[in-house]
Amino acid sequence: MTRPLIAVPARFSATTSALRYAAEVNARALIEAVWRAGGEPAGIHPAAGDVAGRLTRFDGILLPGGGDLAPHRYGAADTHAAVYDVDDLQDTFDLEVARRALDLGIPLLAVCRGLQTVNVALGGTLEQDMGGPEREHRHLVHPVAVERGTLLERALGAEKAEASCYHHQRVDRLGSGLTITARAADGTVEGLELPGAQGWFTAVQWHPEDTADRDPAQQALFDALVVAARERR
Repeated sequence: MTRPLIAVPARFSATTSALRYAAEVNARALIEAVWRAGGEPAGIHPAAGDVAGRLTRFDGILLPGGGDLAPHRYGAADTHAAVYDVDDLQDTFDLEVARRALDLGIPLLAVCRGLQTVNVALGGTLEQDMGGPEREHRHLVHPVAVERGTLLERALGAEKAEASCYHHQRVDRLGSGLTITARAADGTVEGLELPGAQGWFTAVQWHPEDTADRDPAQQALFDALVVAARERR
């Protein structure tokens, strides 16, 4: 049986240690987690054009982490000094991927920036900066409480999880139709889903790939994506 093909939008990188030029990259841990789950990860180039047409060849989509979305994408008049790595083409492409994946019912797992992208794509907003070291979730592993009966809870197999986080922004206003599936102790939204979505979809604010090689609950998120992708074929 051939592996389900999982699209992973590439991230623009200004510098790399292994290449002479700027590159398009994805985290190795992310790709390996998809592979362990039985999927065939395929990096796709962020480009303007027929995004819906490009996505139809894939069985599932993983919308990964990355830099910040431009605040004007969610109606903010000003940009906080902490906002970083904004790229207009990346934003345009990722937002369209989120919208089209949901419209087409393609199984979608959104991670960190991916969660924020889905929220903004559905009309939500973000808190541009959570504050200093006492409030931000950078280089932090913390427990999250998961709502019962959600796709996230079924994938993790638990109502609590240890989440590896690296973000300084979080959901402010929810996008249309989205529901919260997980929170941190400080109230930060850590999971989102869209009840009634055509296809399998869940989003997490943390980075499950950080610990998926040693935490079965985190690997199970990628497993669930690949299972949904295989069932859609």
